[in-house]
Amino acid sequence: MGSKKKRTNVVYSTNPDFNYDNEELAQDTLPISEQKLYVSIDRKRRKGKSVTLIEGYVGELEDLKELSKHLKKSCGVGGSAKDSEIVVQGEFKDKVAKILIAMGYNAIKKGGD
Repeated sequence: MGSKKKRTNVVYSTNPDFNYDNEELAQDTLPISEQKLYVSIDRKRRKGKSVTLIEGYVGELEDLKELSKHLKKSCGVGGSAKDSEIVVQGEFKDKVAKILIAMGYNAIKKGGD
C-alpha cells in the first residue's frame, strides 16, 4: 500500500486488492489531428476582463503548457493552462482559431461572431 500522503481523492475502499498507486492514470496526448478544441470568449468570473478560452484538450499537462506557451507568445499576452483548458488574456478568438487550424488542430469557435 502507498503512503497516506499520496492517497488523494480516496476516502475509503472496501476492495482489499485496491492499489492506491494506480489511482493516478496519466492520459496520453491525442495526436494533433484527433484533438477537438473549442475556442470562445469568456467574461464570467473575471472581474469584467475578457479572455479567450480554449477547451477540450486531451493529453498530458506538459503538452498543454507547450501549446499554451505558443498561443500566448503568438498573441503577445499572458494566460494560463490547467484542467484541459487554456486561458489567453484578451479577445483573440479568431486569431487563436486560425493558429490552431494552421497547426493541424480541429478548432471550433463557440459563441457569437
